[in-house]
Amino acid sequence: MSTIGTTHPGRTPAGAGTPAAGPLLEVSGLDIDIHSERGVQQAVKALALSIERGETFSLVGESGCGKSITALALLRLLPDAARTANGRVALLGTDLNQLPEAAMRAVRGGRVGIIFQEPSTSLNPVMRIGAQILETIHAHTPLRGAKARAKAIDWLRRVGIPEPERRIDDYPFQLSGGQKQRVMIAIALAAEPALLIADEPTTALDVTIQAQVLDLLAQLQRELGMAILLITHDLAVVRNVAHHVALMYGGEIVETAPAAEFFARPRHPYARLLFDAIPGWDKRGKPLAGVSSRQLFASLRGETSSPDVPDAGARGLPGSTARAPVDAGVKPGQASAVLHVQDLTVHYPIRKGLLRRRVGEVKAVDGVSFTLAPGRTLALLGESGCGKTTTGKALMRLLDRSADIGGQASLGGVDLLAARGKALQALRRRVQIVFQDPFASLDPRMRVGDVLDEAMTALRIESDRARRLERIESLLTRVGLPADAAARFPHEFSGGQRQRIAIARALAVTPEVLILDEPTSALDVSVQAQILNLLRELQAETGMGYLFITHNFGVVEYMADDIAIMDGGRIVESGPADALLHAPQHAVTRRLLASVPRLAPARG
Repeated sequence: MSTIGTTHPGRTPAGAGTPAAGPLLEVSGLDIDIHSERGVQQAVKALALSIERGETFSLVGESGCGKSITALALLRLLPDAARTANGRVALLGTDLNQLPEAAMRAVRGGRVGIIFQEPSTSLNPVMRIGAQILETIHAHTPLRGAKARAKAIDWLRRVGIPEPERRIDDYPFQLSGGQKQRVMIAIALAAEPALLIADEPTTALDVTIQAQVLDLLAQLQRELGMAILLITHDLAVVRNVAHHVALMYGGEIVETAPAAEFFARPRHPYARLLFDAIPGWDKRGKPLAGVSSRQLFASLRGETSSPDVPDAGARGLPGSTARAPVDAGVKPGQASAVLHVQDLTVHYPIRKGLLRRRVGEVKAVDGVSFTLAPGRTLALLGESGCGKTTTGKALMRLLDRSADIGGQASLGGVDLLAARGKALQALRRRVQIVFQDPFASLDPRMRVGDVLDEAMTALRIESDRARRLERIESLLTRVGLPADAAARFPHEFSGGQRQRIAIARALAVTPEVLILDEPTSALDVSVQAQILNLLRELQAETGMGYLFITHNFGVVEYMADDIAIMDGGRIVESGPADALLHAPQHAVTRRLLASVPRLAPARG
């Protein structure tokens, strides 16, 4: 665990303390164009911002508004299809756009570090994590040999990787999603840069590790005078760490203000709509405000507009009324299957020596029991690495053969762990999963329409291709994607849009149980609101049960009927959501709740 303080309430709020005077980074007139088959599109328009030494400047806005591509443009890392058309990016007075590439290599990772949004695609899968940290240390510091390795181990410890002396020789696939993000943060900070560009740096982290990382960044700012450009959709984090906030919409900054002023008196209608889209206990049972152009333009005209909820003609999962569930007389809205898990274990053997003898085991899941009823949502919570995702994958039979799986798991009386062949295929029509990392779970060589069509074809859902295409179009519309999404490839979408594709794929077969592994972790608040509204509606219509694996307590407060807290592979506390959220009994539950960043803006 990190040696930095871990409790959120003790963190110094944004605005406490004055950053050092003098601009570190000045951006003016930045235009970014994207060239595609549809012509030239302007992704960022006349962007201007200034970041002071020691300041945390937060860039917020909905998915696809231009935040991440702005970060890439600052370091001249734009993809081939994009280019900087105009603008100046000055770091301590030096225009980075005018530097030769050799000089930029000294800037990247040295004077300016960057944390990317998706660690699974940013880390080299064939290099040990220690070697990847050492690359930065060797390139930008004088440390070598044992001293460099000791520094790498220290960074792993500071960002909260347990047993860093051992884990430094692990490969990325041996880490959880949250642990991979912590490694990315260690790489970005290894050379102690003057400016850190943090693109969703805590998206994949549980609340306690998020608190540790934010405290670590705050400490480094005080020690080094480091500035941070924080790109995030988590407004609660922004409220607690940012000195200045800039709100983007459609490639433009529509509002900029000191953080305290922005949260106390948001001026732009888009900002006020974003606050209405944030889930929480006080909004249970009510639709969230899914921010759309229709709503925004209505607000700009001074009109009232209800939250974006599909009209009656659009409600319902396309084709759901024609579905004939397999091996059960279950119909949408009349679900009777119960997911029952008893003493589930997942152990990984530890083998050593020339003969690879078994000398021990890692107990990833160690006796987990719960019941999920139709139409109910069970939230499975816990710190990164506690066994949440492993539990979900075990139920879906997606673990590798080295895992020893024990216990019992059944859906409507059918054994999930023993099913084979056609019986297993039938069960997978009834149980689906949405993974944490959408980019890694989508085939980059397949168009989105083919991804959804493959899901239905493999599980024999709808034999008529014309009806499948109609269903695909309706699904993509329901999850908020553009009309031409079916013809495009996954890499053409933002992180949040790719997660929507993954959700559409899981819903294509209208399952009875949906396992949601961090389904909104990559989504900004407005798109998250649309997805949560969609999930609530589908649950009401079909009676689906949700196993919601997440670290987002706002989502839990809004969605969960029941909560189970995991720690060390075991469930340490479980019960109704109201009881666990407002009267927690176990120390782990209390620690998690104490680390949650809260957002309660005063409304102007």
